[in-house]
Amino acid sequence: MNIRRLGNGMDVSAIGLGCMGMSFGYTPLPDRAEMIALIRSAYDMGEIFFDTAEIYGPYANEELVGEAVGPFRHKVIIATKFGFNIADGKQSGTNSRPDHIRKVVEESLKRLRTDYIDLLYQHRVDPNVPIEDVAGTVKDLIQEGKVKHFGLSEAGAKTIRRAHTIQPVTAVQNEYSLWWRRPEEEFIPTLEELGIGLVPFSPLGKGYLTGNFNADSTFEKGDFRNILPRFTSEALAANQAIVDLLKKIADEKGATPAQIALAWLLAQKPWIVPIPGTTKLHRLKENMRAADIDLTVADLKNINEASAKIIIIGDRYPEEIERTTGL
Repeated sequence: MNIRRLGNGMDVSAIGLGCMGMSFGYTPLPDRAEMIALIRSAYDMGEIFFDTAEIYGPYANEELVGEAVGPFRHKVIIATKFGFNIADGKQSGTNSRPDHIRKVVEESLKRLRTDYIDLLYQHRVDPNVPIEDVAGTVKDLIQEGKVKHFGLSEAGAKTIRRAHTIQPVTAVQNEYSLWWRRPEEEFIPTLEELGIGLVPFSPLGKGYLTGNFNADSTFEKGDFRNILPRFTSEALAANQAIVDLLKKIADEKGATPAQIALAWLLAQKPWIVPIPGTTKLHRLKENMRAADIDLTVADLKNINEASAKIIIIGDRYPEEIERTTGL
């Protein structure tokens, strides 16, 4: 797989692997041993960028990733995140106090079975802690060798600028896809100006852009898509137009809708590295092959013109969650 550079010198595979769904968020949860095997298969096929977080589980996902990449730890890039209080196995508000960041990093290092974290993200901006204090703490951790690169997740342009003056930000992880294009307004131009990479999570719209859902689709108890406005039956039906567009282009290219959605992201900027998640080997292979699809200037023009006429229905998160993001 091709290599892309994020920010100030972190080289990763053009497509990474979001590991969250292997132990958190979607139901039913898959077999742990199978997920370890899946991560190792991804590495064998050229993926070297693996994304996790302490909150996924909580804790179980970092432990899973740490065990899976153990045999080749120094040949891969591990990204993890801090930024929440966790009590009784549940998230309980943001916390990016310097002492808490240090505590989380020490615990993450143990769970990941490593002595350094390649990319450490603040998972959500903490309104009670100046971002300068957060960046300064991570800067100290970098100087101590416990962290290699600093990242932010779901942060807005102003926050990114402030953090970047204290410690260069290597990458920002925000949602970005054909059905969530708000980042193009201010966020992506800011990253380009500052030389920061973008790691889009949910590049397939939490599975919607694969074309495998319709108005009758339902999700099992515990699947977080049950609370998302874009996954009501009304929204699933109304947004079918974006999937139909992807299917049309996929048929022309001998590809799948998911591959076109990922190829479109890769074609936007050379410093964009999506991290689709999956728990299935055939989907992993499908996603990785997206890096080999060449969308021409004409293809991109057609996609942009057609998608501009499509009005996406439904917010991506409930209001109380959306308020915690920077976009």
